[in-house]
Amino acid sequence: MPTLDHSRDGGSGELSAPRLRVDTPERAGLDPEETRLLVRDVVDLTVGDRPWAAGAVVVAGRGPVIAVQEAAGWAVRYSAYDPASDEGVELPPGARVPMTVDTPFDLASLTKLFTSVAAVQQIERGTLGIDARVGAYLPDFRAAAVHDVTVRQLLTHTSGLRPELPLYDCADDTERMESLRAEAPVGEPGAYVYSDLNMLLLQQLLERLTGRTLDVLVHEGITRPLGMTSTDFGPCPGAAATEDQRRPWAKADRGMLRGVVHDENAWALGGVAGHAGLFATGRDLAVFCRTLLAGGSYGPARILGPDFVELLLTPPGLGFAVDQPWFMGELAGQGAAGHTGFTGTSLVLDPDTDTFVVLLANTVHPRRRTTDSGPRALAGTRMSMAVR
Repeated sequence: MPTLDHSRDGGSGELSAPRLRVDTPERAGLDPEETRLLVRDVVDLTVGDRPWAAGAVVVAGRGPVIAVQEAAGWAVRYSAYDPASDEGVELPPGARVPMTVDTPFDLASLTKLFTSVAAVQQIERGTLGIDARVGAYLPDFRAAAVHDVTVRQLLTHTSGLRPELPLYDCADDTERMESLRAEAPVGEPGAYVYSDLNMLLLQQLLERLTGRTLDVLVHEGITRPLGMTSTDFGPCPGAAATEDQRRPWAKADRGMLRGVVHDENAWALGGVAGHAGLFATGRDLAVFCRTLLAGGSYGPARILGPDFVELLLTPPGLGFAVDQPWFMGELAGQGAAGHTGFTGTSLVLDPDTDTFVVLLANTVHPRRRTTDSGPRALAGTRMSMAVR
């Protein structure tokens, strides 16, 4: 495994990477007016009868400085969704739970970034080949083995696997695993098709390779050394609420969810999955972003060497999306990397300007709707304009 407790970067003699501190936009080299507008924009997202999100948290900064840290709206606003009126059933004001900067969120697909880092840690160690065939590690996953799916294809969503399988409709774990083992690519290998199945196969590979479950790999290799004490797989009772999950708009009938994973497949798999299941706060994700911007180090800890961080973030990215204006706004274009999550989460880190912006929102509370990433893109644009 990578060195986790090292006072110098990989033994190179460099001093340990500075930890984050809260300071003014000016001290971070950011335009205070643009950061003020960023906060205003996020607050506006939570206002009105049909807001973009019931609540939101934004954490943004440059270098080792957190210059923006703001919460708005409600972590829990609704008791249910009423399909007849197409509106949420609002809780009495005294029963609602305000959003705070310490509120954890269901990260949804931001989980994929942690699975990807865990995989690249094994690549750095030499125990996993990036262009190795998945079948060499998982011979019982017959379809992937026959079609010569590679580790790189899983990490870049170019395996040809379809976006998802209805594992939540399987009778038990045995049937779920057999479905994964038998699932063959439906598309041309090498073509980009975003798929949760890539990360589910990668999870199985990592667990087989290391003899440890994914939650242990993430904790021991990433969150513990970085001091990300508010990041873990659920349950997470204090998290922001997500959806009144019922058919026909959802894939399962589970009622109003809070503190348990929203994604139906991750739920069916027990809450720990390669594509979804993590909960975290904005501050913890700022540490994650800062670590990658600093070449894999944070304080005395190193989770990856600089060359392997570069491997993660070099287009097209391993797990990370690179230069995607639809959710990064004007931060895209010079190597910005990040991801979005179905529940309303996103993060972007930009090595070119040494900036990051984390926007967490419970947009699926009280129910999922057509995704609108305009507010995410605007947050990225505000950060781009804030850089002096």
